[in-house]
Amino acid sequence: MRERFDAYGEYDDAPRYNIAPSQPVLAIRQEPSTRRRSFSIMQWGLIPSWAKDPTIGFRTINARSETVTTMPSFREPFESQRCLIPADGFYEWMRNRKSKQPYCFEVGDGEVFAFAGLWDRWTDPRGEAVESCTILTTTPNAILADIHDRMPAILRPADYDLWLNPTAHNAESALRLLSPYAGPIRRYPVSTRVNQVQNDGSRLRQTRGIRSSSAESVVSVEEPDTAAIPIF
Repeated sequence: MRERFDAYGEYDDAPRYNIAPSQPVLAIRQEPSTRRRSFSIMQWGLIPSWAKDPTIGFRTINARSETVTTMPSFREPFESQRCLIPADGFYEWMRNRKSKQPYCFEVGDGEVFAFAGLWDRWTDPRGEAVESCTILTTTPNAILADIHDRMPAILRPADYDLWLNPTAHNAESALRLLSPYAGPIRRYPVSTRVNQVQNDGSRLRQTRGIRSSSAESVVSVEEPDTAAIPIF
């Protein structure tokens, strides 16, 4: 993780397979003075610095890329408080008449990647700082469109510097990075135990087959890589 993202700092590297809103997630940001990247633990669900009630974070787990420059909760963080949120997969649910089937989506062969994120710092009534974050979303690519009308914005490694630079205030350049992911991506159905946030562990991601954006056929696969990074 440190080499992949050229970042420093300590973090808990225990694998997690079912992260829910309001739980802690790993984020990466760039320090304005030194331009070094550092790891931080943040609460998932952005609490704006001006918020009176922290429960707003339950409504701000995602930020639509089309409105991020105008929404009050995200407008200022988008200007100078952008971050990366590393993962090796994320979940979306296909709705059936009586149930929801979860699917896991992975980039390439299950490699670590980064969502485009924003962060902010809120101070509670006791004077303690709470750092929190949100994940940007965009329109879906072909492998996801039949399941959901949105997908998380996934950044290419070549774009990390531009996205993280807190002194780069060119909104148009940053917004162009939030297009639907065009690289190889695959999906496979996983256990419905994912639907209960108290469930965790590698068995949640066991599957019988996989569909790739670079191939229409479904092929059998082994248990996915259990890299120690979050999945959403």
